[in-house]
Order: sequence, then structure tokens, then C-alpha cells
Amino acid sequence: MMAIEELRQAEQDLRARIDHVGEFLKIEDRRSELAALESRMAAPDFWDNKESAQATVAALSACRNVMEPYQKVLSGAEDFAAAVELANEDEEFLKEAEISYRRLLKALDKLEIMSFLSGKFDRNNLYFSIHAGAGGTESCDWAGMLLRMYRRFFERRGWKDEVIDLQPGEEAGVKSVTLHVTGEFSYGYMKGEKGVHRLVRISPFDSNARRHTSFCSVDVFPELDDDIEIEIDESELRVDTYRSSGAGGQHVNTTDSAIRLTHLPTGIVVCCQNERSQHKNRATAMKMLKAKLYEYEEEKRRNEAAAIRGEKMENGWGSQIRSYVLQPYQMVKDLRTDIETSDTAGVLDGELDEFIEAYLKKHD
Repeated sequence: MMAIEELRQAEQDLRARIDHVGEFLKIEDRRSELAALESRMAAPDFWDNKESAQATVAALSACRNVMEPYQKVLSGAEDFAAAVELANEDEEFLKEAEISYRRLLKALDKLEIMSFLSGKFDRNNLYFSIHAGAGGTESCDWAGMLLRMYRRFFERRGWKDEVIDLQPGEEAGVKSVTLHVTGEFSYGYMKGEKGVHRLVRISPFDSNARRHTSFCSVDVFPELDDDIEIEIDESELRVDTYRSSGAGGQHVNTTDSAIRLTHLPTGIVVCCQNERSQHKNRATAMKMLKAKLYEYEEEKRRNEAAAIRGEKMENGWGSQIRSYVLQPYQMVKDLRTDIETSDTAGVLDGELDEFIEAYLKKHD
């Protein structure tokens, strides 16, 4: 059990940490922003312009996703301070004060993760893609499982996701899928998920019940700010149109509204099929292509700088980052941080915080 002197020192240390996180998250600015957004939503003509209204609702949600955890930590700090006062008067309250401290520490640790997200695009939304590896139905099914896992994670965080492109598997799962994910710091949180994910299990598609290993690659790249200009020469693009293969209604599935753009010099390919309009799909595909080209150039610069310094760079796209073993034992292990758990069901249901936060802390 902690002594009263330790609790008093812990209170001072936590207050300093909370102040630091508050400055990084610009809490005072966000309070003003929250009030302005709520005032705008209260206007009688708010829904007259649907696009503007939806943008306001999204901004309000993003603001609350930061403010609510911060307010929770502040409330926890007040409870802890009160518990320390009681413990100072009566030692019987020491245990209660320590419980309050542990609870506050856990909440602050989670909030503090945001202070690790200081990269250029860490606050931005993102595009998130999953591609099945070799192996046919097995890999497509694994891609479908990963899609569900990540969408559950996005849902838990209060982020919104929209399917931009989806190519279903022939028998099960998906061959590839791209999501547009919106949420405060969403790119910063998810950037470490880029790489190869490996599944080991008894195949439900094998009549002999043999163990199979499947691979899927995950790609993550930020949605670029409007003020970043990326020039693309139209003569360097191959444009293909095709019929959408996902859900979307009769019109979407019976016209060649889907777009595939191939950037010939780099071989980068992006697809979009979520809109009924080919023009809108092309505009979205161009946004994704610009974001991918920016990431491509940044990666090239990082590799060149590392080569000059004599460092060995990790191949983010081709490297295996995490193994999910369902047979002969239950284990999910991140190969970069050595974080592991036997709760495979929880992980596949979107409980990824421990893995993601460990990666962010290691790469701060």
C-alpha cells in the first residue's frame, strides 16, 4: 500500500502531466470550438445545407472525442485529490486513495498517447486498405476477418468509416477493400498497422481439417490537407472503368461507374466504386492517388537518408508485423513490440489498443 507522502507526490506529478497533455491538445481552443459548433447546430436553418451540416456534425464528434476523455481525467484528478485529503486525516482511506490513483493513472496513460502523435499528418483522417495474399479462399476469408476486426476498433473509438472500394472473394471474405476513416488523430493511431498480418488456424474450408497459414497486407496512408499540392501528369495515368462489385443498389451495380487509376511511373493503383457517379469516384480516386504518391516520395526520402547513415530500414509493406495463432494454441503476438495475448477472440473483435499504444510509445 502507498504511503501518504507517496500519494501526495503522485498527485503533483499527475497534475503536471495533465497540464502538459492539455497544452498539447489545445484544450482551451477546443472548448471554444465546441461551443461554436453546438451554437451552429442549434440554428433553425442548420439542416438547410446538408453537406455543411454533416461537416459540422463530424467536426463536433471529433472535438468531443478529445474533450470527453480529457474531462474524464480532470474529474478523476479531483476524485483522487479528495481521496488523498481523506487519507491524510484517516489512514483507513489510504487503500481507497490508491485505487483512485490507479484508476486515474490508467485513464491518463490512454489520454497521453495522443501526445505521442505529433507527426505532420497524425491528426488527419486516413485511407485504410486490406489486400488478401496468395492462397485463394483462405486469404480472402482472413481479409474479411481483418476487415471486421478493424471496423469494430474504429467503432469503439467513435470513428466513422466508409467503404471506398471492395472486391469480394469468390467463395468467402474479400480480395481487397479500402476504407475512408474519419476521426481525430485517426492516421496517427493507425499508421503502425501497415504491414503483413499472419493467421494460423485449422481451415474451415479444408475437409481434412489441416492447419493453414494465411497472409494479408494492410496499407495505411493519410488524407492530405487541401493546402498540399501534388502535381499529377494526366499522360502518366491509365484510367479503367468497371462495374461496381459491392453493395450499392441497382444503378451502382449495372453501370461502369467504378474507377481504377494506375500511375504508370510508380505502378501505384487506386480504385473507387462507392458513388453512383463516375465523376465523383474519379475525384475520390485522385485524392487517394495524391496521398499515396506523397507517402511514396516520403518513404523514398526516408530510405535514402537511412542509406546515407548506414541504417537498415524496415520494409513496412512487406514485413510481417503481427501473428494471430488460433491452432494449436491461442496467441496474438506483435513481432515489433513483443506484446502478446491469449485473448484471440477479444483481439479479433477489435480490442487492439494494447498493440497500437505499445507501438506508438516505442516509436515516439
